[in-house]
Amino acid sequence: MNPYIAELIGTTILVLLGNGVVANVVLANTKGHDSGWVVITLGWGFAVYTAVLCVAEYSGAHINPAVTISLAVARLFAWNLVPGYLAAQMAGGILGGTLVYLVYRVHYAATENPDSKLATFCTSPAIRGVADNLFSEAVGTFVLVFAVLLTSNPTFQISTAGSTEPVEVGLGSIGALRVGFVVLTIGLCLGGTTGYAINPARDLGPRIAHALLPIPGKRDSDWSYAWIPVVGPLIGGIAAAFAFMAIPAP
Repeated sequence: MNPYIAELIGTTILVLLGNGVVANVVLANTKGHDSGWVVITLGWGFAVYTAVLCVAEYSGAHINPAVTISLAVARLFAWNLVPGYLAAQMAGGILGGTLVYLVYRVHYAATENPDSKLATFCTSPAIRGVADNLFSEAVGTFVLVFAVLLTSNPTFQISTAGSTEPVEVGLGSIGALRVGFVVLTIGLCLGGTTGYAINPARDLGPRIAHALLPIPGKRDSDWSYAWIPVVGPLIGGIAAAFAFMAIPAP
């Protein structure tokens, strides 16, 4: 599979499932209505797992512009591939947000609160404040990217021709769980401030979909806040890349 197509598919799956669990919890008359924050964070964690599981073999499953740019800063990803990855991720965010609306369309019509409808597309802060919100997004993304950069596969020693060398053992599909657990942890521990976008495509893409879709009774898309879940994750991810590069080689 072309890596750009893989990033498009992976980000679409991420947003479809992640924003889907939010819709299940906050929209009216759903089976999961009002089931709470823990359900949302679990859903997002397993959404990441599923997306990574589907496309990691083809693109590395960045599914997040902050991850892509941070890997390039850390010299682990080619800069010439970055624009294509970012475009694919943004397109996936828009498509994923649109699919959530189509799946839950009758529930959007049954929901009166326009803020609840917006919440199924993008994040908003519990207490609004530029510095605090930006810091929260940066810290959450730092944890995500730093953990991704430090992730390694187990190795064992093999002896050949009188010498011993390490051989890396892949974890297969189980390896995708590691990132899912990191996102789950961030959501449970740090997500209460801004809703932990920690991913510009996950927030801006669906926000664009919200602005374009004919959602009954919707509000504005809160564009005055929209830059924070884009800039904050980029700051946090780049800081994680520099922190990673500062670690002495073993």
